[in-house]
Amino acid sequence: MDPLGWILLTTFLISLLAWIGILTAFLNEELLDQILLVLVALAAGALIGGAFLHLLPRAIRAYGVDNTLPLFLALLVGFCLFYVLEQFIHWHHHHETTHERDAVSYLVLFSDTLHNFIDGLVIAGSFLVSVDVGLVTVAAIGLHEIPQEIGDFGVLVYGGFDRFHALVLNYLTQATVILGGVVGYALTSVAGNVPNVLLPFAAGNFIYIASSDLIPEIKHEENVRQAALYFAVFVGGILLMLGIKLLRHTVL
Repeated sequence: MDPLGWILLTTFLISLLAWIGILTAFLNEELLDQILLVLVALAAGALIGGAFLHLLPRAIRAYGVDNTLPLFLALLVGFCLFYVLEQFIHWHHHHETTHERDAVSYLVLFSDTLHNFIDGLVIAGSFLVSVDVGLVTVAAIGLHEIPQEIGDFGVLVYGGFDRFHALVLNYLTQATVILGGVVGYALTSVAGNVPNVLLPFAAGNFIYIASSDLIPEIKHEENVRQAALYFAVFVGGILLMLGIKLLRHTVL
């Protein structure tokens, strides 16, 4: 399969994760919270492992060990972009005085649309480097999207949307990952170094999401056994990325 085929297939599969929110109709809140936190721990480990074991080593190889400044600048841009985006969301949330829940819901839709479009760009760039890097990137993004999509669905319902419209809107925002994939592929014909730029950029995204959004959700657990479980699952996410690397015998 050529890179465009992989890009279209995997971004389409990623888009389908938006429908996972329907699970909330069949699980009680306590059980759902427990499952979500385990998924959050796994996603955090996968994102950290994907960034440090796959994307950054491959980017260093592409840029060369004597030319790492552009690499780390791209990493910082990726990190800072999501920081600014998240601050924008929080600022509007705290300063909205009327119809607060509806405003937050629309901001979630906006931020998810941008986030998913960027994910599509990253996936495209990764597959244009190699199928191995693309599959690792898709795995890390997919594991992160599962708990996020469940959470986003809950926010939309809380904001006043009925379950059906919340699911449809959630999918429409998630589907922009496909558009991002197509745009990312098209950009390569204009600027051939786009995939190499996106590797450290994606690593910055991954590191920010894991360290700022996911790990804080699990690190304050007071129950020792539960905290140990979350840490074990977090390490499991890292080992999953390491296992993929070893299994594929890819030197990144």
